[in-house]
Amino acid sequence: MLMSKGFNTMQSKITHVFVLGSLCLTFYCLCTADKFYNRGNHEWTKLFMVQHWPPTVCKEVENDCRDPPDYWTIHGLWPDKAGECNRSWHFNLDEIKDLLPDMRHFWPDIIHPSPNRSQFWKHEWEKHGTCAAQLDVLNSQRKYFGKCLEFYKTLDLNSVLLKLGIEPSVSYYQLEDIKNALTSMYGVIPKIQCLPPEQEEDVQALGQIEFCFTKDLHLRNCTEPEVYSPFLQDALLTDEASMSHGLSVCEDGPVFYPPSEKMYH
Repeated sequence: MLMSKGFNTMQSKITHVFVLGSLCLTFYCLCTADKFYNRGNHEWTKLFMVQHWPPTVCKEVENDCRDPPDYWTIHGLWPDKAGECNRSWHFNLDEIKDLLPDMRHFWPDIIHPSPNRSQFWKHEWEKHGTCAAQLDVLNSQRKYFGKCLEFYKTLDLNSVLLKLGIEPSVSYYQLEDIKNALTSMYGVIPKIQCLPPEQEEDVQALGQIEFCFTKDLHLRNCTEPEVYSPFLQDALLTDEASMSHGLSVCEDGPVFYPPSEKMYH
């Protein structure tokens, strides 16, 4: 009887140790997986500084857009890989309070105008900013949004296009002329995206221009990575599918740079 009791006690201790060990192993695996998710699996090689033309974007989402700006606005600053590198690093509007006047003017949510404008910025930070934060110069919300605003003002796309004689018009431009003109000014080849025509007789509309930066934050050509990765490219396209609203790389040929309603009047 005493032997049986001792045996049961020993068996109970073994079971307890086994369960505790299993829990520790599970916890370790989860921590390791989280570390891999947050750090090791989101390496990127360049940044896209993306600006879009509100009248073209609004042409695709007419039901939501109201009184869009008649100047190029910021879409985002994106590492060249799908985002959400740290899902625990949530957006905090308080960290960019001093930037809000510029954010509202240069980085408005033209697609979903509402009192709660910060939803667009929240998306950009949690999707892209948490990945850009691999760089010390971008490793906070204040640094990330501040640097993007700095890029926007330095590039000064609105003024540059006017100096080049490229302005919204009912006439058409040739894509090659726009690309060559921008390349001559900036010294690098940008990526130009258009809204495809709805009908065969229509012309693609200029919608988005992307400038690319190295990890040292120098302008570079917006060419494909040296080692092509279908997964990396598809992930980026999927990531912004809901925000780009049908925009794709412009095809060679005529391009419509649509004036806003304000310009018509």
